[in-house]
Order: sequence, then structure tokens, then C-alpha cells
Amino acid sequence: MQKCENCNMPFSWGKITKSIGWLYKPINCGTKHKITFLSRCRVVALGTLPFFVFTYFLTPFNTYNVNIGIALLIAIFIILIAPYVVKYRRE
Repeated sequence: MQKCENCNMPFSWGKITKSIGWLYKPINCGTKHKITFLSRCRVVALGTLPFFVFTYFLTPFNTYNVNIGIALLIAIFIILIAPYVVKYRRE
């Protein structure tokens, strides 16, 4: 996890998740930190690529309930790891 460049206070997982969830809202701890463009691309790729791969190549189950359940597990996994792949810079 990243921390503030000025006060060295680490950004919490919850703050980063809220920042991503509110359309990349900056994190403010006295200094405004904005998500980098490359990190935005990582979040989008992390969110879309697993679903495309699963939907088009790995759907071995004939029931929709199992497919939806696996898709939800993928979504939860993405939400859990997204804060670890983003970087912020001081604005």
C-alpha cells in the first residue's frame, strides 16, 4: 500500500477502495493525492479482462446460477486486490 509523500501516513485499504469506487476521487490527508492514469488503466483491465476470459473461454457450466456465482467471486477478488495495484501522486 502506498503512503503520503509528506506525512508518511499510509493510505488505508478502505480509503483507496472508496477513492476507486467514487470515480477516482482524490485522497486527502492534508495533501491531495490523485490516482495516476496508468493506475486507472490497471483498475479497468483488472475489472474487465477476467470477466471476458471467463465468459468467452471458461464457461464450462451449463447453469446460469453457477456462472453468476463464479462471476461474483471474481468481482470480490478484484475488489480485494485493486487497492494494491493503484498508485497515487501528489497533486
